[in-house]
Amino acid sequence: MSWTLYPATQFAAHAARWAECNRRSTASPLLEPDFVHPLLREFGNGDEQLACYERQGELLAMGIVARRRRGVWETFQPSQAPVSLWMHAPGLNLSTLLAELTRKLPGLPLMLGLTQRDPQLEPRPAPGGCLRTVDYIDTARITLAGSFEDYWNARGKNLRNNLKKQRSKLQKEGVATRMQISRAPQEMAAAVADYGRLESAGWKAQLGTAIHPENAQGRFYTAMLEGFARRGAAAVYRYWFDNQLVAMDLCIEGDGCMIVLKTTYDETVPSSLSPTMLMREECCQQLFAEQRFERLEFYGKVMEWHTRWTDEIRTMYHVNHYRWPVLLQLHAIANQRAALRGQRPAPAPAPAQSLPHGNPSTE
Repeated sequence: MSWTLYPATQFAAHAARWAECNRRSTASPLLEPDFVHPLLREFGNGDEQLACYERQGELLAMGIVARRRRGVWETFQPSQAPVSLWMHAPGLNLSTLLAELTRKLPGLPLMLGLTQRDPQLEPRPAPGGCLRTVDYIDTARITLAGSFEDYWNARGKNLRNNLKKQRSKLQKEGVATRMQISRAPQEMAAAVADYGRLESAGWKAQLGTAIHPENAQGRFYTAMLEGFARRGAAAVYRYWFDNQLVAMDLCIEGDGCMIVLKTTYDETVPSSLSPTMLMREECCQQLFAEQRFERLEFYGKVMEWHTRWTDEIRTMYHVNHYRWPVLLQLHAIANQRAALRGQRPAPAPAPAQSLPHGNPSTE
């Protein structure tokens, strides 16, 4: 049993093995090579390591890790990735895997962290010894079972009445609504450009985080969506008021689910109207009718609007593995003392203190 490290810049040469490892473990679209490869290409710095664990010639675990700072490693985690780039076969002892990888990594790592783990994909491990887990964010999903009518009637009256009033208002004003879905690879570049124009006109442009076809985000989403679209697993939703584009979703599909990666809307639309909510209603109607998927995943931090659409909420988490138990104990003591003094917890040699990643919907 051993770990082997490769430069993550060689990911393409290992993509087939990565895909097979994902298929046999999490089976998540977010860990498909079509997602991971452009992520590394656009946001990696070239120092990331691709770690492969084999036993008697059988590949049982893979992950992409990077040095966070001296003595601290964690999974490669750009904000565009909702979950960490790590997977292992069911039944393996995670603490043992992390202990062996910690000893394999260069230098003298004191801590190895797995960021943004999803209990939907892997049960949360029990803490103990050198391992602890820390809550990350709550995230939401919608189970697409039964009829849309039953689902919709179970929603609050405020949501249903609000959207009904909005549609009546638009109808009285002679505004036609339309949902457009793009799935072809050759449509993805234009879709990302449209998304970027909507996002660049809003608050994200002021922060410098908006998508643009020529920045790293734009290149990532274009290449990633084209890769998924080539196998029929990408969907871009546009919502229109007449000829005005007012909302968009960027989505990928697989393992029985549709994942909403990014959502934006036209901020010039009057506040009495909610284009993303109107789009979401029509999208859900279609998904329930088609019965192609078991669930609709959001993966962003739960916002108030999520709770109007679903009560299915779960807590994502980080995993921290310390080289020696005393390091975990010292860090816990430091945090306890800081809490008694009314201070923020001591900086952790782990991703547990990081700010939430992901791309929660803007509305």
